[in-house]
Amino acid sequence: MRVVKIGAIVAAIVVAGLAAAAVAVYSSADTSTVGKLGFEHELAIPPLLEARTDGDGRKVFDLALQEGNVELIPGKQTRTWGANGPHLAPTLRASRGDRVMPRVRNRLGEATTTIHWHGMHLPAVADGGPHQPIRPGETWTPEWTVDQPAATLWYHPHPHPDTEDQVYRGLVGMFILDDPEADALALPDDYGVDDIPLLIQDKKFEDDGSLDFSKGLVSPTGLLGDEILLNGTHDPHLSVRHERVRLRLVNASGARVYNIGFADERPFELVATDGGLLPAPHKTRRIQLSPGERAEIVARFEPGEEVVLRSFEPDLGTNFFDGRFSGADDTFDLLEVRAARRLAAAPAVPRRLAAPEPAPPGPRGRVRRFELSGQGSINAQSLDMERIDEVVRAGTTETWEATNVSGQPHVFHPHDVRFRVLEYGGERPPPHLRGPKDTVYLRPHETVRLAIRFGDLTDPEHPYMFHCHVLQHEDRGMMGQFTVVE
Repeated sequence: MRVVKIGAIVAAIVVAGLAAAAVAVYSSADTSTVGKLGFEHELAIPPLLEARTDGDGRKVFDLALQEGNVELIPGKQTRTWGANGPHLAPTLRASRGDRVMPRVRNRLGEATTTIHWHGMHLPAVADGGPHQPIRPGETWTPEWTVDQPAATLWYHPHPHPDTEDQVYRGLVGMFILDDPEADALALPDDYGVDDIPLLIQDKKFEDDGSLDFSKGLVSPTGLLGDEILLNGTHDPHLSVRHERVRLRLVNASGARVYNIGFADERPFELVATDGGLLPAPHKTRRIQLSPGERAEIVARFEPGEEVVLRSFEPDLGTNFFDGRFSGADDTFDLLEVRAARRLAAAPAVPRRLAAPEPAPPGPRGRVRRFELSGQGSINAQSLDMERIDEVVRAGTTETWEATNVSGQPHVFHPHDVRFRVLEYGGERPPPHLRGPKDTVYLRPHETVRLAIRFGDLTDPEHPYMFHCHVLQHEDRGMMGQFTVVE
């Protein structure tokens, strides 16, 4: 009897210890920098890479992928990756109708990589997914003609299964597209002056300034950093000299969701989402961006004021446990905007921006269904690069239904196409999801219906990808392949 009692006591002690440990892990899982920053560093603006025109009339962008050291945390050196520099990549810019040819040289030592043009409509062989590896010392020269509306796109590595690692090291850049219709609008458009690129990435740092690649004991979505860099700048401020400023927001993080607004709750106007301009601006106080999503907002400032751009607690739709370890309770001060004492006047945002998206497919249109489950499968299958999962016909419009059948956050992204959200969680999509999109957040146990029109770029041999853009999930196989055929 005495032995039984001692055993019960020991078991109770073990259970109590485990419970205490669980409480400690849970209690330490939220992160906040609100009110803790001094905004000491001027926001860096990624340089515009000037293209050269070759003998065939193509715009050639020379990109050298490289490793290097950079001071991200004051007084400390961090080993990072970049293009044409040690960290991040230059901004590329092209117009509708341009023939472009990036020349991507891999100078990353022993690492094989790829460069994917996220949101770009282009031939599958130029897409830069895992089927287009760039081995050490090699140069990759894809080419295509830009044939889509003005938009804020971006580019990043996409090698399987190392995407999370390489994006985290900092090899990301913005790709801005222009067209005559957008150019004619009275929107802020002076790059780096009143048209500001903002690449948002979270990082963790060791005491010596090196990147910390560790993940928590509970990690539903992968690595979550406790420091936020904007354009590679830690603790940044932005000085503005114009009454209205356009911010091009890109969530270039691997797993973190941001819920972005101003600390004083001022409204701003959402003018564009992933795939381009909305039909009309949407006035709001928040824009939530999951990994890979973009938004363009126009904010108005008063002379001499200072205001903080902040990421509030995101609405992930998870239970309290999964949400806690996926960043649902995290808040960050991102950037302090400092307005000059005299500001240049700017016209109001136009009430009409772009033509509405085309009508959805009829009731007899093709419907494809995709179930994202766990951390590594779609429709109960993990990626097999020798297997084509879907074959679609060029020139058709289909309905794709993406369902999150797990309790974890997922993000659905098909390559090559823009889509229109028809339903979000069984209802009409909210205003910020009514514009052209290529990436969408999937709340747990909800379905998103998408109308997708496929263009005329056919290739029965080379596939595009569709996948979860939570990069840990993508690397674990939550990815499939489709081809477009005549």
